[in-house]
Amino acid sequence: MYENAFNKIERDLRAEEGIANELDYVEQTSWVLFLKYLHDLETERQDRAELDGEDYTPIIDGDFRWDKWAAPKKGGEFDHNTARIGDDLIKFVDQDLFPYLAAFRQSATGPQTIQYKIGEVFTELRNKFRSGYILRDVLEQVDSLSFNTQAERHELSALYETRIRRMGNAGRNGGEYYTPRPLIRAMIKVTDPKIGETIYDGACGSAGFLCEAYDYMRTDTLSASEFETLQAKTFYGQEKKGLAYIIGIMNMVLHGIEAPNLLHSNTLNENVMDIQEKDRHDVILANPPFGGGERREVQQNFPIRTGETAYLFLQHFIRKLKAGGRAAVVIKNTFLSNTDNASVALRKELLEVAELHTILDCPQGTFQGAGVKTVVLFFEKGAPTRDIWYYQLDPGRSLGKTSPLNDDDLAEFVELQRTRPNEPQSWIVNRADLDEDTYDLSVKNPNAPEAEALRSPEEIITDMLARDAETTQILQDIRGVL
Repeated sequence: MYENAFNKIERDLRAEEGIANELDYVEQTSWVLFLKYLHDLETERQDRAELDGEDYTPIIDGDFRWDKWAAPKKGGEFDHNTARIGDDLIKFVDQDLFPYLAAFRQSATGPQTIQYKIGEVFTELRNKFRSGYILRDVLEQVDSLSFNTQAERHELSALYETRIRRMGNAGRNGGEYYTPRPLIRAMIKVTDPKIGETIYDGACGSAGFLCEAYDYMRTDTLSASEFETLQAKTFYGQEKKGLAYIIGIMNMVLHGIEAPNLLHSNTLNENVMDIQEKDRHDVILANPPFGGGERREVQQNFPIRTGETAYLFLQHFIRKLKAGGRAAVVIKNTFLSNTDNASVALRKELLEVAELHTILDCPQGTFQGAGVKTVVLFFEKGAPTRDIWYYQLDPGRSLGKTSPLNDDDLAEFVELQRTRPNEPQSWIVNRADLDEDTYDLSVKNPNAPEAEALRSPEEIITDMLARDAETTQILQDIRGVL
């Protein structure tokens, strides 16, 4: 229904000189979509208040309402006489609209309110439209979109996710914005979050884990109170980077979460020794950024000090998990075997404070453009690790842009994980069998067929000489026939 509108917006943006790449496309689409969503939300709230005989005070008022500046109408039809266009439109957006919306950050009663989210988004964002004519065309297309029903939001969220995926694939750091949704869904099925539990991602990016968890938990059988719990008291996330934070907010909104509990902050600035029980969560789902370079003052917040960002996040997640809580965390496979002090110490801590019950070994190409192999660690906080079930995922083909990971690829893993059998692609390693000096957790499939032993150089040379002699004899026989 809305595919044509999105395609038209994309064509318009290609002609806009201020928008240079896929990241700009998603960013600039996001703020326009966000304002249209807020307009539909406020219209719905106002209608509900009138039916209940109550007054309603709009969040966005006056000339800043969507139907005043973006899509003014007269008699139900678009009013071209009053609509701003060209330089007047750009001037209004840059000098009036954005400052007005950014000011909500200061006037909001708290960081969890929709007013605060508005202020955060428009403090971070800058309008990159240079042509008021192109912006006018985009506004008219977005005005044709409706957020009023679950079906409409579902279609919009699917279209938006497609753009996020494309944005992720466009750059070297694609995994920063986009974790393959089939992998996320498999992680959620294994951790199996329930209504009443809280779910947390401290490196939420585009909020893919939280959105998919919402879809998993939202069923038609929920009571009104359970749905309210799902909306307001279930999903929590933090994100350091401005663009990812904005995309995460928009993604959750499109999935149906009216006021996402996302904070724009650097998770690693929090001293993990200060985390209290009230700060902990039942389920943690995350794909923290890989790489090094964390500053020394950030490393001071962790007992195991390292510049590797993912290792700091893993320490944070261990301490943010409630006793009995479940976690599924994506990490580079080198974490399993690195011999530096931080890697060894972190593996030791994980095995001692949590039951690391499953390691999913992902094939090359799971993350498009990332160039690294990854594993997923599944653990439950409380008792120490007794044994670890490994599953070596083999989709039977090379993964890439034209052949990405899909749900069927992970179906066997999800099914077998319940009983953790010993199969050609899965096996169990007992904690007692690990090296106590290194705690090496490398993926070594004992069920894999043994590779043929390599021949010695002498054998290879002897074989080559024999083949040469045979070839010479054949050529001589042919010459004799001629």
